[in-house]
Amino acid sequence: MALFRNENEAPVLIGAYGNSKAEADALFRNGYYRKAIDSYTNALTHRPNDILSLVFRSRCHLLLGDINKASQDAEAALNENKTYYLSIFQKAEVLFNKGDFEMALVFYHRGNKQRPEFHNFRLGIRKAQEAIYNCVGTPERVKLNTSGDLSFFAANIEKKTTRKGALCTQTPRTVQRGKRPSEKIGNEKTIKQMLGDLYGDRQFLEKILKDIDTQTRTGRKVYNFANDGLTYLDKLADFWQQVKPIYARKYETRLALNRGRSAKISAHDYIYNQIEKIEHLMADGNHEATLARAEKVLNLLNEYSESQLSCKMQLASTLHSIMGNAYMELNDYENAIIHHSLDLAIAEQWYIDQAELRALDNLGRAYARNGEYQKAIDVWERKLPLSKGQLEIAWLCHELGRCYLELDQTKVAKEYGTRSLTVANEVGNDKWKLHAYVLISQAQVKSGRLSSALINFENAAELASLQRDFEAREAIMRAIDDVNDRIQKREMAPSLEPLEDAVPRLESYLVRVE
Repeated sequence: MALFRNENEAPVLIGAYGNSKAEADALFRNGYYRKAIDSYTNALTHRPNDILSLVFRSRCHLLLGDINKASQDAEAALNENKTYYLSIFQKAEVLFNKGDFEMALVFYHRGNKQRPEFHNFRLGIRKAQEAIYNCVGTPERVKLNTSGDLSFFAANIEKKTTRKGALCTQTPRTVQRGKRPSEKIGNEKTIKQMLGDLYGDRQFLEKILKDIDTQTRTGRKVYNFANDGLTYLDKLADFWQQVKPIYARKYETRLALNRGRSAKISAHDYIYNQIEKIEHLMADGNHEATLARAEKVLNLLNEYSESQLSCKMQLASTLHSIMGNAYMELNDYENAIIHHSLDLAIAEQWYIDQAELRALDNLGRAYARNGEYQKAIDVWERKLPLSKGQLEIAWLCHELGRCYLELDQTKVAKEYGTRSLTVANEVGNDKWKLHAYVLISQAQVKSGRLSSALINFENAAELASLQRDFEAREAIMRAIDDVNDRIQKREMAPSLEPLEDAVPRLESYLVRVE
């Protein structure tokens, strides 16, 4: 049985931890937060310092409304690693839900500085700023004037006058239970607007407070429960009023997006329709419009929680993939890498297998095009064991071989080329046979094995003729001439260095499948 051991710790079973963690993640994704908490707790008994388990257990507590426990787990995760972005984000979320908007803003900024590509930090900054402005106002709203206010002095004068004429015995004042003042009515309207469906529960609790007989023990107990519930709902309404601009903005955004479409369409269907339109823009080669629309849909998607939109993370993953491909077409490889990395991160975190394979494929291409061949190799070698289709394996082996060739590791390049050729022969695909022969030839040229390279170039030329790919055949024939010349020169001068100039001559003619 496998064991996990730190220097000064007792052995911990990896299997027990892994099973509990996987079960907890599955329960979390399906919305069973209480059960997920139990599984995360079980995982933490095997690995007490596991940051991800602490972060997600904190998230479960937060979704269930237990702010104190959510805060404890977020703090524990942050103590384990003060620079891990998910710990920082969870701490900020807990602070925001506590109503500590200023400190939440500090943590959102801290996380955004560290991981600017993580969109939720920017959203958090925006919502925290709006909540602060709604609570204390902006400087522009404070206008000072010289008119003054003498009510304080008038009140003091009135008090002194009252004291002089006051009698020793005072008649008790009676409190009238009439209509509430207009200000209170305004507050009730605000509370009703903030609580929505919960306002009916609040009215029910108020009725209990008025009607319950507090002379009995049971009555007092019910009264206390009802009073606690009413206090909680009032605090909830106050909190929602503080962050109202966010929800107002959400509502206005959705209204704007609803124009021209049926009000009956669900958010899920609407976002799917938008993604279809984005894919059409991409297919038409309109990459700037693709990016603009995808960014808008991604912002809208971030307004929903996983409980409101169960497939939120799958949709976000798809959008990042599309944006990464659009940036690739615009030759903006840095941004392409960012979005394909986000696609991969979401797929790994939420166990979306197809998205993970897609992201590994695209991220490798982005690294290769950006000249980061070792990173491309690392990504593609992760994908190779997961690949099932033979043509996909032939393509991957070819691309890995080309990356190794760029790094002058000719032996490994030839091995991958040979593997690609074997798979292409098995499926009878002449196109990938051609690519594999050329890759093997180029590796042999770089390593100085000119005679072997010549044979493989000739095989490639024959395949190009069969496929009527005359451009490729012409390039290969030029490479053959160069190799023949070099062989003749080597026979006359054996110390001559291996030929390398034939390698780049082919690249513009051989099309890669992507």
